[in-house]
Amino acid sequence: MKKIDSYILKKFLTTFLFCLLLFTALVVVIDVSEKTNDFVKSKLPVSAIITDYYFGLVPRIDAMLFPLFVFIAVIFFTAKMADRSEVIAILSSGVSFRRFLFPYWLGSVFLAICLWLIYQFVLPKANAVWGIFEAKYVNYNPNEVRAFPQNYYFRLDSNSYAGVKYYDTTSKSGSNFFIQKFENNRLKYNIRAENISWDTASKKWRMSNVFERNLINQKETLTRYSILLMSYNFKPIDLKRDDYLKDRLPTPELKEHIKKEEMRGSEGINSLLVERYSRDAIPVSVVILSMIGVCLASQKVRGGSGFHLAIGVILSMVYILSGRFSLVFATKGNFTPFLAAWLPNIIFGLLAYIFYRRAAR
Repeated sequence: MKKIDSYILKKFLTTFLFCLLLFTALVVVIDVSEKTNDFVKSKLPVSAIITDYYFGLVPRIDAMLFPLFVFIAVIFFTAKMADRSEVIAILSSGVSFRRFLFPYWLGSVFLAICLWLIYQFVLPKANAVWGIFEAKYVNYNPNEVRAFPQNYYFRLDSNSYAGVKYYDTTSKSGSNFFIQKFENNRLKYNIRAENISWDTASKKWRMSNVFERNLINQKETLTRYSILLMSYNFKPIDLKRDDYLKDRLPTPELKEHIKKEEMRGSEGINSLLVERYSRDAIPVSVVILSMIGVCLASQKVRGGSGFHLAIGVILSMVYILSGRFSLVFATKGNFTPFLAAWLPNIIFGLLAYIFYRRAAR
């Protein structure tokens, strides 16, 4: 690495950190002003609010805007270099434009790896911290009915189905529970319980007034139990409709959750798949947006850095909108989740190549 590479890389990372800290401070100030009443009502000390809320909120916001911070940072300091004719001097010394991009590649790949690790392991924990505080102190409603809708059915495996008429997410108990197993489209096993509840000591389901039927060779055997403890491949968290559960699961656990939901034939599987693929696609956007930024800002124009920043803001808006549209089409329509997560990168990757070909001339 040459001195000019170190110079550009240092400018890249320091400008990005400055943008990150500046926007983070701005977000925190705005959030504090909006939630002051909630913090006062919670009667929590400042240290608890910081650790139980802002340690979750700040990573959540920073991860969401991370690619845009990188994009703005690249445009800002590269446009400054172009205004001072530093880019012209570098290229006039015999350095090719491809070689000029080397420190940008290095910095963007490093930041993309950092963001990938954050999305895989750090952000889910931060979302859990933030979500618990929001539910307990900000969005808490004592009159809210915390019960699962009636007549809920789900799939246990390829041949087994379960259902519960009523389930209370607070007490982790329900009524009118059943499981049916089929073989060659024929019912082979059926178990019904008047009540079901989660036994925290044994980590099993405790069922009362149970009737168990086995149908073998057209013969039925019936067994009755007053109390029965059973282990199944679902837990209380699986019987609670939580649209933000996917955000709180580390990637290995999210993959296992997706497998279970696919096996059960859940309707909301697309949103889980989009979340899974987005955790890989969003970090890649850091590299793509960095290349677009340097190709735009390396050319000296009459409008100066303000013009480049205006173009950067417009492209950022287009990037966000394309991501939102593809997400809606995947969750509400028949759009492929993998393509929905990667579509913004595909579009902007082609745009980056076009800008690169123009700038290299």
